[in-house]
Amino acid sequence: MEIFLQLLITGILVGSIYALVALGWTLIYKCSGVLNLAMGELTLIGAYVCLTLYHWGIPFIFALLLTLLIGFILGILTEVLFLRPMVGEPVLTVIMVTVGLAFFFKGLVMLVWGTDTVVFSPPVFPMQPIFIGKIVIGQVFLWAFVASLVLLVAFVSFFKFTKWGLSMQATADDEMAALSLGVNAKVVYALAWAIAFMAAGVGGTLLGNINGLNISVGYLGLLVLPAVVLGGLNSIPGAIVGGLIIGILQNLADGYLSRYTPGGVKDVFPFAVMVIILLFKPYGLWGWVRIERV
Repeated sequence: MEIFLQLLITGILVGSIYALVALGWTLIYKCSGVLNLAMGELTLIGAYVCLTLYHWGIPFIFALLLTLLIGFILGILTEVLFLRPMVGEPVLTVIMVTVGLAFFFKGLVMLVWGTDTVVFSPPVFPMQPIFIGKIVIGQVFLWAFVASLVLLVAFVSFFKFTKWGLSMQATADDEMAALSLGVNAKVVYALAWAIAFMAAGVGGTLLGNINGLNISVGYLGLLVLPAVVLGGLNSIPGAIVGGLIIGILQNLADGYLSRYTPGGVKDVFPFAVMVIILLFKPYGLWGWVRIERV
């Protein structure tokens, strides 16, 4: 039971970071119907930007806030330069553009920062773990969970209580109706990419504090895919819950199944669960069910 609780708690803490990245992925799909396959590379850029600012002597909190600001600007520029010219094109064409962006951003990161693993030095969070009975929790996991929770609350509040947040929801529900009410769809799409950049960058920064930072952090975008699909591609609460579920499944698989397999079960197991659930719930746990009448 102690081992189970240890794996469960750590899975929830890491899953909160996955939920943050999944939120950005869901937001873009919800507004435009496009799967952003460059999401992992957005985490890379944000994480390396924050690391660079931190190594320049800027306190971590301010470096994180500057990362959010830079992510906001980069998100708008990406949408304006690369995605806006694709308006009206088939969805598959736009998805392939995001694939091209993934390779472009990864190459840019490798050119500027290289491929070696780097760490936040000095460490941002205390190294002394916290003991709850016999359960050990690293402070970096705990503080990463707190930061993810604060940002998730901030983003969800933005969607629910601000003019542009409500405009984004309206555009996602019915674009033509939103346009008829005066909603500027171009601004909505730019905001979606800006928020996705911000969420992904913070997620990458928090993971970089846990495991160090290298080019492999970009695979987080692929790893978050099961969370997005499980929750429902167009469900923001589903993305959050899906991220937590994937974090827990990863840890439990690593703790109980890795001893019986050559390796890699930790990363494969969430995809296996995703496939099984989609057999019974094709739209995810909270996704919108599309009803077509002939």
